[in-house]
Amino acid sequence: NDIEFIYSGYYNMDEIWRFSSSLGKFVGYTEYGLKQAENWNKDPSYLAQMRAQKETYCKHNIDID
Repeated sequence: NDIEFIYSGYYNMDEIWRFSSSLGKFVGYTEYGLKQAENWNKDPSYLAQMRAQKETYCKHNIDID
C-alpha cells in the first residue's frame, strides 16, 4: 500500500501533467496539461491500463528486492 506509480510529462523542464496511481487519474499543471489530463481521464480503457502499471512495474520490482 505504500507504493505509488507516477508517470509525468515534462516540457522545458516543467511538469505539465502527471498520472498518480494513488489518485487513479491524470492531473494537469499547465493549460495544455489540463486539456490532456481531461481527455485521458475520459477514456476508461486508458485509465485502466495506467492503473495496471503499478502492478506491472512497482510490485514486480519490489518482490525482486
